[in-house]
Amino acid sequence: MRRKDRQIDDISEIESVISQSDVCRVAFADNSIPYIVTMNFGYSGGELPCLYFHGASEGRKFEMMRKNSYVCFEMDTDHELYGGENGCDWGMRFRGVVGYGYISLVTDPEEKKKGLDIIMYHYTGRDGFSYDEKNMKKTRVLKLEIREMTGKKR
Repeated sequence: MRRKDRQIDDISEIESVISQSDVCRVAFADNSIPYIVTMNFGYSGGELPCLYFHGASEGRKFEMMRKNSYVCFEMDTDHELYGGENGCDWGMRFRGVVGYGYISLVTDPEEKKKGLDIIMYHYTGRDGFSYDEKNMKKTRVLKLEIREMTGKKR
């Protein structure tokens, strides 16, 4: 990161950004063609941190994921526009996280449920959800194993 004074190194502050973000943008790449998709997510920290996503069973992200499973992700929160007398005096305060890792389709039914539980907890703060078996068969859960991530604030 060019501006070290804006870098967030503390994992608890990075996880605070993650917990306060309401969407995660995932960037896929196929050769020289990028594709970004905004997704609902859940975060599982610890020694092997990962993000879980859910969605339909087909689409461009799945096509690109099969070709290249290494992705970039980004999320941000705490947006606040500030201004001044001149145009160059304006800016945006924010906190964000950017990271990289490998994304894959979750096929194990127990891990699929775990991923959905983590997503639901992110948005509701609650545990103990049940899932309709018919919908579970149609729903795809993706797991992004985080290899690196950094935070930034302004």
